Amino acid sequence: MSSGLTIVGLGPGEEGLITRAAWQALENAGEVYMRTNDHPLAEILQQYTQVRSFDEIYERETEFEAVYSKIVKQLLHLARRPEGVVYAVPGDPLVGEATVTELLLQARSESLPIQLIHGVSFIEPCMELLGYDALEGLYVCDALDIARRHHPPFPPDTPVLVSQLYSRLVASEVKLTLFNQYPETHQVILIHSAGSPQASQEQVSLFEIDQVSSLANQTSLFLPALPQESAFESFQETVARLRAPDGCPWDREQTHSSLRMHLLEEAYEALQALDREDTQDLREELGDLLLQIVLQAQIATEGGEFTMADVVASIQAKIISRHPHVFGELEVEGVDQVLQNWESLKAEERREKGSQKGALAGVPLGLPALAQADEIQDRAARIGFDWDALAGVIDKVREEFDEVAAASLPKDKEAEIGDLLFSIVNYARWLNVDPEAALRTANVRFRDRFHRMELNASTHGQTLDQMDLDELEALWQQAKDEEL
Repeated sequence: MSSGLTIVGLGPGEEGLITRAAWQALENAGEVYMRTNDHPLAEILQQYTQVRSFDEIYERETEFEAVYSKIVKQLLHLARRPEGVVYAVPGDPLVGEATVTELLLQARSESLPIQLIHGVSFIEPCMELLGYDALEGLYVCDALDIARRHHPPFPPDTPVLVSQLYSRLVASEVKLTLFNQYPETHQVILIHSAGSPQASQEQVSLFEIDQVSSLANQTSLFLPALPQESAFESFQETVARLRAPDGCPWDREQTHSSLRMHLLEEAYEALQALDREDTQDLREELGDLLLQIVLQAQIATEGGEFTMADVVASIQAKIISRHPHVFGELEVEGVDQVLQNWESLKAEERREKGSQKGALAGVPLGLPALAQADEIQDRAARIGFDWDALAGVIDKVREEFDEVAAASLPKDKEAEIGDLLFSIVNYARWLNVDPEAALRTANVRFRDRFHRMELNASTHGQTLDQMDLDELEALWQQAKDEEL
């Protein structure tokens, strides 16, 4: 056995699927370390050499990161011996073996000799059982990686093969992550002991994968693509096709400027769906809004300005850097401290860029006036410029109302009305009320009641303009009562 680190792939389990090079390396080794003895070849290997495993670490540790870390540490220690170490892993060393990835990284940093002897991975026998060609867009990943996430790392238009779905606990964590993208009833296939005489498969709904009793070390999950194209990349292809030379004439003519109003209109329609609490309509309106975003990015791509990948990378980096309490070590107490830290981080970013812009410079001037006032006051409050208590806010509203009443010149009345509205927005902010949404709701409420007044008046053969104020007030009260 040579010095350094020799990593041997054992194949999926059947004796006939282990390579000749792997057998020779194992037969010539005085001892072989296996990640686990729970492999069909473990008993056969014991006839040829001394077999040791790291099963004890698995039994002792509760976190897989700790298990892998200790395995890697012990193997590196053994690899420094003159005789080195032979490490045998299921399948192929470079497919789904987290310990191997870390081993290679650290061994190379220490300039330890490394020999990789490949084996048949779990992929080939799984594809044979499924009758599927791996080149048809197959994505391969580890169950433990999915379990650690909150959203799947692959698009839903891609078929996925998930390795090491070996327990109900892991399957439960995996399915919760997949639920963030796939319906619970999505049909999936569990593959057991691929590459061995006991190979089998069973089709279940996604929500059932942690209820199957046959889960074991050699269980894999095949996740078919969703039946309808749903990936962000697929949508980008559709939009790029619209903009292609043989695409849609209208879409090809659009520019950043020509789409400005469409972007605004779609944003407002999404807001209306939110106000109505109509989730089905909201889904459609968010799609329309997404179309405008992807169109803008595609136009920028064609002009060499930036790509959608640049857009995503930029906001990804910004969100992570501004949430050190989530992605870093910072500890915060409550929302107020989060917002204050957010403003501090933004101020630091401006200083690093040499920007002279203040804290309010980022408030879009195109926002509706109430929403703009709310955002201005909210940002000012984050740096401490705010009332100490609600009583001061209320007193300010009363003060501004008195100043409106005292104003005589038209320009003064306009200014004081503006100050009054600004102070009312601040009052709404203190009450945790969105003033823009509140006014939109009030507008809708008034329109509905007014239309009901018109209908009630028509039942008596009248129109509203034929009635006096007392009659109109009676109709108004009737319309309010009919809402209940």
